[in-house]
Amino acid sequence: MTDTPAYQVLARKYRPETFADLVGQDAMVRTLKNAFAADRIAQAFIMTGIRGTGKTTTARIIAKGMNCVGPDGTGGPTTDPCGKCEPCRAIMEGRHVDVMEMDAASNTGVANIREIIDSVHYRAASARYKVYIIDEVHMLSTGAFNALLKTLEEPPAHVKFIFATTEIRKVPVTVLSRCQRFDLRRIEPEVQIALLRKIADGEGAQISDDALALITRAAEGSARDATSLLDQAISHGAGETTADQVRAMLGLADRGRVLDLFDMILRGQAAEALTELSGQYADGADPMAVLRDLAEVCHWVSVIKITPEAAEDPTISPDERTRGQAMATDLPMRVLSRMWQMLLKALEEVAMAPNAMMAAEMAVIRLTHVADLPTPDELVRKLQNATPPPGGGPYGGRPAPSGGTTSAMSQTPAPTHSGPSGPSASGAQAAVALADDALQHYARFEDVVALIRYQRDVKLLVEVETGLRLVNYQPGRITVNPTDDAAKDLVGRLGSRLQTWTGTRWVISVTTDAGAPTIAEVRDADENALRASVQEHPLVQAVIKAFPKAKISKIQTEADKAQDAFEDALPEVDDEWDPFDED
Repeated sequence: MTDTPAYQVLARKYRPETFADLVGQDAMVRTLKNAFAADRIAQAFIMTGIRGTGKTTTARIIAKGMNCVGPDGTGGPTTDPCGKCEPCRAIMEGRHVDVMEMDAASNTGVANIREIIDSVHYRAASARYKVYIIDEVHMLSTGAFNALLKTLEEPPAHVKFIFATTEIRKVPVTVLSRCQRFDLRRIEPEVQIALLRKIADGEGAQISDDALALITRAAEGSARDATSLLDQAISHGAGETTADQVRAMLGLADRGRVLDLFDMILRGQAAEALTELSGQYADGADPMAVLRDLAEVCHWVSVIKITPEAAEDPTISPDERTRGQAMATDLPMRVLSRMWQMLLKALEEVAMAPNAMMAAEMAVIRLTHVADLPTPDELVRKLQNATPPPGGGPYGGRPAPSGGTTSAMSQTPAPTHSGPSGPSASGAQAAVALADDALQHYARFEDVVALIRYQRDVKLLVEVETGLRLVNYQPGRITVNPTDDAAKDLVGRLGSRLQTWTGTRWVISVTTDAGAPTIAEVRDADENALRASVQEHPLVQAVIKAFPKAKISKIQTEADKAQDAFEDALPEVDDEWDPFDED
């Protein structure tokens, strides 16, 4: 009676044994072959990439190639190990005494690395090279990395290191600089499907192309994940595996039904969308997976809209491709972007909700009700059409508010500053240029305020605008009545700054006589008047009627816009005020 051979999972049974078997990593294979051919084998390698792309497998193939002696025992290092000699077989079976594998996730400390450091000085027992393969090397502690550095930089000629990691950024630069780095890429869908078909044929399994496409999409570029899912799918199908069986196995909804649900949501068909969601749930689809699929469709359609060639994905069926292209043509990017943001929020809610299905239903209801809302520009056009302004102008028969509201097409130039020698001059240059008759540039108190703003002395500007009531003004002589909360040294600082900036002495007197309102008080009064005027505008009233809780948050006049543009164009000026200096 013969023993039945133990079952071996496909991921191990079809693990690549040579570089020719390694799929999707052509650039790395080409580099290694050239290095071996030129006898320029690095002292240390580091393999990085997502899980299941072949990092550890590549490390074993390199170890085999370094130590292969060929079937006749006379061969040298090669990128095509024979797989028949004793070193090749022992390495692939993980029992070679000179090829040591260590999992850094469970051996993180200095003591573990010390064992390696102590053993590198002894020559290999039976192999050409002593090879240390450290998986998940980023898990080593800082002390362990530091202990390894010297040995890694100057290892004995008979020692080679091969590291593998999924988190290359966590590996110290001092280690990376001592290694030859290879980035293993995600397996392309076409290559992945071909690999799965080859394995399925080798196992005599009947599985549809659509099912392989679903597995490839779920594997996200990992050959090991794809092979493991194929193994599971073959068992699930028990003879012939279909896309529906794989979809049920993965907990996915039918892609066509996901597109149907996506379409219902965008049409605002809440009842139909909830019925479809319930049907998918009854058929075994996970609510979180349905929302995730909707987000994937939203992203896919958005990408197709920008780059139409993205529709030519081998994991997408022809029917899905046609529907996706039609959606990309018909749907505005604003609608897709809004749906994407709402789906991300919905996924967070479903993950935290005590009942995932309830949360998913509420998310679908919200999505369908938002779907048919107009975009802001569509709303403005709709309101404008509904309430045509009388008199032909934006304010009808009434005069526009002071300064006029900002227009999107405004071409108002920035004002020309009447201060010292123009925006490009420094304070010292201004003083020289205006030495003869500096005060002629400051005919009004507003010109003094403009000078403070030009010099970007923010603290002084705020204090002048809020703390001084102007009683009398002549160029070079100012009489003010400070407010009760004005700084005691404000008048002195203002006179000193003006003398510095203009090169001329200014006399600033303080009186108790009643003065004009402060600049801030005037500005507030103007703003209140402007707000009242804007609130009477027909378009604003129409918006408030449509959205009763809407409020006017900010009004920007043409003058404000011009001033902002002017200030943005000013050169930087050193500010003497230190915000942390309370004196």
